[in-house]
Amino acid sequence: MPAPLDRRLSIAPMLDWTDRHCRYFLRLISRHTLLYTEMVTTGALLHGDRERFLRFDPSEHPVALQLGGSDPADMATCARLGAEYGYDEININVGCPSDRVQNGRFGACLMAEPGVVADCVRAMKDAVVVPVTVKSRIGIDDRDSYGELVDFVGAQVEAGCDALIVHARKAWLSGLSPKENRDIPPLRYDVVLQLKRDFPALSISLNGGVQDLDQACALLETLDGVMIGREAYHNPWILAAADARIFADPTPPPTRHQVIERMLPYIQRELDAGVPLTAISRHLLGLFQGRPGARVWRRWISEHAHLPGAGCEVLTEALPRRMQPAAAD
Repeated sequence: MPAPLDRRLSIAPMLDWTDRHCRYFLRLISRHTLLYTEMVTTGALLHGDRERFLRFDPSEHPVALQLGGSDPADMATCARLGAEYGYDEININVGCPSDRVQNGRFGACLMAEPGVVADCVRAMKDAVVVPVTVKSRIGIDDRDSYGELVDFVGAQVEAGCDALIVHARKAWLSGLSPKENRDIPPLRYDVVLQLKRDFPALSISLNGGVQDLDQACALLETLDGVMIGREAYHNPWILAAADARIFADPTPPPTRHQVIERMLPYIQRELDAGVPLTAISRHLLGLFQGRPGARVWRRWISEHAHLPGAGCEVLTEALPRRMQPAAAD
């Protein structure tokens, strides 16, 4: 059996953001934070380019694969594929509210079908030995009573779900865009905290609105894990202190300059394989967020990374154009 995953801090699965290049970059900042892929649909894995969707660098561990789907047999097959590729966890998306996802009968709309999700959990648990987890909302539309949420969670626990990650907002399946669904429904941390009281044996992590490690540490006094999303993407350096503060690892974090230096061999390898620089450099724009010269860093990369033949020199030339860095850089 695999060793239990440390879920105290994780990075949310974010479509078009947490691809393998982003995850490699974030792993250079934090050695222990659990990383998640973008959501991958069962159809993409069963009928598309599996290597494209599943490959990752070994340094990304611990890393979890998030699947979107609702057919238990398909979910089991794709979970098995993920386990064979080496993912440390397989997660079911029960939180995305987009029309496209709803049309495929997965994502947040499945909160109305707890039995279907439970059937997927059972089938996946039978197929793999790595943990099978669920990421959900606290409710959808007018079906947002605490009783319905308890019924949903209870069904997943009975099916063998290893952990639950809860986006502490409900989702509106019509009337709000996916972006609006990340901001407009109010955050209800109290609901997630009550879930932990009612399901003390279940590993429960909270997602939604977490901005820094101070907030994460406060939540960890009650919960098993905290998942950070957009803030970790736009300001990734908030993870630099995570290994010490959350995982009690005394190893000093790298500087920002060291992170870039360690990215360069990876970038060159990917460039040699035909990956355009922009596919990687776009994830690095927030590295100097809040530091002198951050705007110059972003602008230089944005203006040069897309040019024909652009390579690692775009990043190395961007660094001197920043103001004199502090020692922490």
